[in-house]
Order: sequence, then C-alpha cells, then structure tokens
Amino acid sequence: MSTTFRVTITRKAGLSDPEGTTSRKALQDLGFTEVTDVHFGRIITVTVDDDDRVRAAERLDEMCEQLLANPVMEQYSVEAIT
Repeated sequence: MSTTFRVTITRKAGLSDPEGTTSRKALQDLGFTEVTDVHFGRIITVTVDDDDRVRAAERLDEMCEQLLANPVMEQYSVEAIT
C-alpha cells in the first residue's frame, strides 16, 4: 500500500529570506502596504510504497535529512495526505 506525504520546507527562523524580502517590498510598492512579512518555501509531494505508514514516515524523514531539505538552513514538516 502506498502513502503520499506532503513535505513543507521553509527557512529556519532568524535566517535571511532574500526572495521574501524582495517580494514584500514589491507588494508594498504596488500598494499592498498592509503586508509586513513574506516568506518563501517549497512543498514536495512524495509517495512511498510501504504497508507500514509509521515506517514510511520515518523513511521520509531520512530522505528530508539527506536530500530534500538542508537541515543547516531549513526546517521541514511531513504530513500524510493519503
């Protein structure tokens, strides 16, 4: 049985987010002055073929630590969606 997971990756708090800073300024320049902060991240969908959902989530955590996320600069969350 397969389980599909959604991995959300964002920068760790306190680290600069140049894309977010540029987008916040651009939005304010366009008249969206109520925007005070913008942060960029990414979402990755991964399907794992394993009957044990807990083991599949643990394997996905390993994937994030080794390849999908940069644990020095980024944090991530994993959510089973199917």
